Amino acid sequence: MTFVHSKTTVITVGGSDLSAFTNESSFGRKADKHDVTCYGKSDHVYAPGLGDGDFSMGGLYDNSVTGPRDVLEPLVGTMVTVIRKPEGTGSGLPQDSFSSLLEEYVETSPVADYVKWTAKFQPSDTVTSTNQA
Repeated sequence: MTFVHSKTTVITVGGSDLSAFTNESSFGRKADKHDVTCYGKSDHVYAPGLGDGDFSMGGLYDNSVTGPRDVLEPLVGTMVTVIRKPEGTGSGLPQDSFSSLLEEYVETSPVADYVKWTAKFQPSDTVTSTNQA
């Protein structure tokens, strides 16, 4: 087993690489469960349901035209393609790609710190997890 440092993570949203402005991200997968327990059982019986997930990212605000505000704010409420490369870019490294609803973009302005931003996404339909070519 080899540990992987997060500093090599690459994330693009709608074709725009936001990695240079991002210092945290979270990607989760889960599935619905259905209780199919019938009479005579002493314990619950479950069956799998539809897959689901969530994705969020955040970092330091940048006022350039390629910064998170100019890229993400106009996309709130729309479907975008997200590509996440947790080990960076390179042949054979993992990559997740999915269509996602950009639910919210938030900026925070702490008095004694830099402006920060976060974005929350809802993946929709199949998540494609492959190794990069």
